[in-house]
Amino acid sequence: MGGEKKFGVLLCAEDSDYIKKRYGGYFGVFVEMLAEEGETWDVFRVANSEFPDDDEIAEFDGFVITGSCNDAHENDVWICRLISLLKKLDSLKKKVLGICFGHQILSRALGGKTGRAVSGWDIGVTTIHLSSSSSKFFSSLEIPTTLPIIECHRDEVRELPPKAEVLAWSEKTGIEMFKYGSHMMGIQGHPEYTQDILFHLIDRLTQRGYIEDWYGDELKAKLEEVEPNKDAWKNLCTSFLKDRL
Repeated sequence: MGGEKKFGVLLCAEDSDYIKKRYGGYFGVFVEMLAEEGETWDVFRVANSEFPDDDEIAEFDGFVITGSCNDAHENDVWICRLISLLKKLDSLKKKVLGICFGHQILSRALGGKTGRAVSGWDIGVTTIHLSSSSSKFFSSLEIPTTLPIIECHRDEVRELPPKAEVLAWSEKTGIEMFKYGSHMMGIQGHPEYTQDILFHLIDRLTQRGYIEDWYGDELKAKLEEVEPNKDAWKNLCTSFLKDRL
C-alpha cells in the first residue's frame, strides 16, 4: 500500500455534455492518458472553487493543470487562488504538469508573463521543435526532435519565469514547452486530446462566434492530413510526472 502513487487533476474547464458522455469528462481524458495500475487519481474542480486542503497536498505525488476557456492573465478569484496553490506546490517541490491554460498559469505563478498570442489562434496539429535543453532533460527517452501535437489556444506565455528553460518552440509560438527545476513543466499543446475532441471544440468555437464557420471547416479538413504523435507524448508526460527521467 505504501508504494501506491497518488495524483490530482486541477480541472480548470467546464465539461460539455458531449465530453461527459463520451469520455467521462476531461478528468476521464487525462486519466486515460496518464493513469497506470496501482495509482489513485482525484479531481479538484478548481474553476468551481474546489481546491485540495493544505493538509491533503502532502498525500499527492503530483498534479496536472488542465486547459480552460478562461484567460490565464485574468484575476478571477479562483485563478488567483490557483496561483497561490501553485506557488505552494513549488515550495514543496511537488511534480506539476501544466497543459495549455495550465502551462500559462503555471508560468504566471512562477513569475512569467502571459497574454494574447501575437500570431492569433493556433488550432489544429502543430509541429513543435525540441530545444537542446529538452534533449538533456529527456535523454532517457527515445523522443524525436520534432513532435506533432494538437493545439487550441489564442493566449501564450510571453516571458518565461526566472530560471525556467524553453524545452520546445514552433513557428507560431516561441514557448511551446518549458521546465522549472526538475519538478514543474508546461506544455502549450494538448497531448491528451483526440481528433474527435478537437472537432467538438471547433464546433463550439464557431457556435459561440469565436471563429468563422468557413475557418472551422478549413481547420477540420486540415486535421485529416496529419496526426499527433500521441504515444510519444504519453511517454514524455508520464515519465516526467512519475519521476522516471
